[in-house]
Amino acid sequence: PSGNIHGMPVAALCGFGPQALIEIGGHVPAISPKWMRQIGIRSVDEGERRFVHEQDLEVFDMRFIDEMGMRHTMELALATLDDNTHLHVSFDVDFLDPVMAPGVGTTVGGGPTYREAHLCMEMIADTGRMASMDLMELNPALDEKNRTALVAVDLIESLFGKSTLMRK
Repeated sequence: PSGNIHGMPVAALCGFGPQALIEIGGHVPAISPKWMRQIGIRSVDEGERRFVHEQDLEVFDMRFIDEMGMRHTMELALATLDDNTHLHVSFDVDFLDPVMAPGVGTTVGGGPTYREAHLCMEMIADTGRMASMDLMELNPALDEKNRTALVAVDLIESLFGKSTLMRK
């Protein structure tokens, strides 16, 4: 892993990292790695890859999404939710393909399409279990005419239940 603080929240929540960082909340680990799901991963260094395998994290990378589709990916990712689940979504905007979301600090090509990203958010909303979210990596200084910000707002609206089609 790079050791950059912005890339360490998941590890820190799971009890891995500098002691000062992992003890911020007072309970170590704050969450179990088995509760994590990462969707759309496509840029992983060797140390991160090793960590994912050692901790048996559930990661759905872009190859998986390409082969199986976003619907199946999200069905698997959301399959273990129950009535007691507090679902937190960490929306890292660089999850999106930089063609539609250039306003991020680190662009990596090959991310989800606009429609795949909406489906991801809509399926999370459909669970009714989302209790909190955060938005990361949006950098207005790098954006082009607010394109990334506008896409992020659209996706967050989907996450909160706005649908492209009225469902019964």
